[in-house]
Amino acid sequence: MYSPTPDDWQDANRARWDERVPIHAASDFYDLEAFRAGKDALRPFELAEIGDVTGKTLLHLQCHIGLDTLSWARHGAAQVVGLDFSEPAVETARGLAESLGLGPDRAAFVAADVYDAPSAVPDSSYDIVYTGVGALNWLPDMERWAETAASLVAPGGFLYLAEFHPLTDTLDDGTGSVVTHDYFSREAWVDETPGTYADFDAPTVHNRSVEWQHPVGEVVTALAAAGLRIEFLREHDVSLFPRFGTLERQSDGYYRFPADRPRIPLMYSLKATRPKPRKG
Repeated sequence: MYSPTPDDWQDANRARWDERVPIHAASDFYDLEAFRAGKDALRPFELAEIGDVTGKTLLHLQCHIGLDTLSWARHGAAQVVGLDFSEPAVETARGLAESLGLGPDRAAFVAADVYDAPSAVPDSSYDIVYTGVGALNWLPDMERWAETAASLVAPGGFLYLAEFHPLTDTLDDGTGSVVTHDYFSREAWVDETPGTYADFDAPTVHNRSVEWQHPVGEVVTALAAAGLRIEFLREHDVSLFPRFGTLERQSDGYYRFPADRPRIPLMYSLKATRPKPRKG
């Protein structure tokens, strides 16, 4: 339900995520055994849109347990840094890195709030700042987020965001075919749903969450205002999990609406660069 932002929103969200870390680490959704054996956690469209990361530095904001972060190291990034506000998540990510033989010089993880990233991460800027897939909805202020993220992009580098499309937040949970919520609402969405997307039936105690909806225009405008140049904004008709009961899992692992239903964007991605200073 929509509500004014509660004072304890950070504590509530952190408690929720802390509790879900061991559930996620043991889940088939994340399948850590397969990941350790070499399974790639990244989505094909991300690999295509970001391109070759060989020799580059990459900062992953809101990295959770680090599978995406470590996947970029496997793809050749010289150093990856993951940041998350959950201590258990960061500890799990560090353990994963160690099990893969990646020391802190190749893969480092930092526990801090995303808004505090500039003072928490090892370096002042990175070739690639990577974020998304269920991240922005946990933040109340897009302008502050964009300023923070942009400040960490090195000249000539870029920010890449892959995120669930906010249009999906307006639709009914059953069929995803009826608009039931306000796309432009600025109030917090406070929820008490137990379980987790990785295991809907998992028994959980800390179920209160506080989230926000951010229209695509708000995100793009905030990044442009922070000094980044938008290279592209692309919308995708796929989801990573069955957000609606009518979504069907396809052979490529994505979830889509049935072929006889009109398509809508379920995810989006964007790339925004920091121009190099002009010489002379």
